[in-house]
Amino acid sequence: MDNTEPSNKEDNFITKSSEKIRNVKKNIQMYFIRKMIYNAFGKETFLSSIEKQLHKAIVEDNDSMPKAILEKKYNFVMAIFAAAQRNIIKGWISKSVAKKLTDSLINEDAARVIQNILSGNPISQDQQASLENGELSKIRNEFKKKYNIPPPFFIVFAPTQVCNLQCCGCYASSKINAPSLSFETVDKICDEVYNEWGNRFMTITGGEPLMYKDNGKTLFDIWKKYPRMFFMFYTNGTLINEENAMKLAEVGNVSPAISVEGWEKETDERRGKGVFKRIIEATDNLKKAGVPFGVSITATSKNIDILLDDKFYDYMFQEVGAVYMWMFQLMPIGKAVDTTLMITPEQRVKLFRKWEELLTKKRYCIADFWNSGVLADGCIAYGREGGYLYVDWNGNITPCVFVPYYVDNVLDLYKQGKKLADALNSDFFKNGRKWQEEYGLSHRHDPDNWLMPCSIRDHYKNFKHNILTKEVKPEDAPAAEALKSKAYEKTLEEFDKELEEKTSPIWKKEYLNQP
Repeated sequence: MDNTEPSNKEDNFITKSSEKIRNVKKNIQMYFIRKMIYNAFGKETFLSSIEKQLHKAIVEDNDSMPKAILEKKYNFVMAIFAAAQRNIIKGWISKSVAKKLTDSLINEDAARVIQNILSGNPISQDQQASLENGELSKIRNEFKKKYNIPPPFFIVFAPTQVCNLQCCGCYASSKINAPSLSFETVDKICDEVYNEWGNRFMTITGGEPLMYKDNGKTLFDIWKKYPRMFFMFYTNGTLINEENAMKLAEVGNVSPAISVEGWEKETDERRGKGVFKRIIEATDNLKKAGVPFGVSITATSKNIDILLDDKFYDYMFQEVGAVYMWMFQLMPIGKAVDTTLMITPEQRVKLFRKWEELLTKKRYCIADFWNSGVLADGCIAYGREGGYLYVDWNGNITPCVFVPYYVDNVLDLYKQGKKLADALNSDFFKNGRKWQEEYGLSHRHDPDNWLMPCSIRDHYKNFKHNILTKEVKPEDAPAAEALKSKAYEKTLEEFDKELEEKTSPIWKKEYLNQP
């Protein structure tokens, strides 16, 4: 397989154009959140006053890809605003925490440029130059010169596998006695992605991140050290007491995403008796402290009926107070290598329709990392531009949390005088990015089926035969077993074939306007 990165003029134009579109969209979002806090705090009329401006900026004046995709992106942005406004009005997000967050993510130059765009005024050459030659642009340009690719937008980082729960089907196979990275290594990774990649967002996972500790240092020390980086961390919620909630409010650049499995019955069955009640206590503590939080949930064959019912979402967003929800469809890895917990292709399509409805009609900020591929232009793994890579508690660098295979280890790279970024140029990562380009990134006007965006879950045969390389190592025993299992391979290939049959007509008709 040819491992070269796209380099012709058309590809470069597409890359630059898509980067500008993402930057404008991101800055517009932060600008309006900032405006909401400073000028429209608590005003229920705020959203209606900006809908037309946002739609024009994101959809009407944008010809980078099919309008149906842009409409989904617009609806997601509006759902973010609706969630933020809903919780600000209820007093569940404090003005001080929201101010810290937005101040860290947008500067005055960007705010003035966005104001001009939305007012229909031209952008001056000085304003254009200030954006293109700003601190982050310089960092990213230097990265691209050194590595011949743009830096990923963020990393997902699991500094510890330690967890105080033993959840059935845990993708990370977490446990109480498990490895963790040294604080020195954690800080070194954060320093690299902040100062050499230009990252201003990081996702922390585990294990349970609040259990991380090394030489008296915790993740709070990292969050305080990088006040201009926004962190989201996945947590079981059981350690978010009043003290930790107030500490999160004090740093102001962190949002927890709390894992649930459905209602109390489903959550306690998988996570342990009494866990659901402790989660609700955690959300009460966060609301009292004014810290915005989300929930994450894994769709399985056991809870799919709950996820097809509005009642669950109404409860989480309207009563519990979640600002966002990340949904994962169980990937058979780790403790969940058994494929019987997977939802069926038919259920996945139903879940996709439910996501569309909740996003547009109720404006619930939900992203399903398989069904919401249009929001991110397909697969975001392999360290692609606008995407990410994953570093685990052993230092293994994988393309994605749900791709348990690696070539490089960050500890080994550091010993050799190299950087985390050097892992991006393995053939494994290059193969993944090449597939992403061929599947849609290089032809965004008519991309392949982004309702099937996942390189491993939705295209397992291609992953195994065209993306994996001989030097790839499994992250654990179940990952090694999966590669050898003919039954595992057959199940995933049959799943992919049926999913293609069910989603291809939707994609062609509703997104590409093809008969």
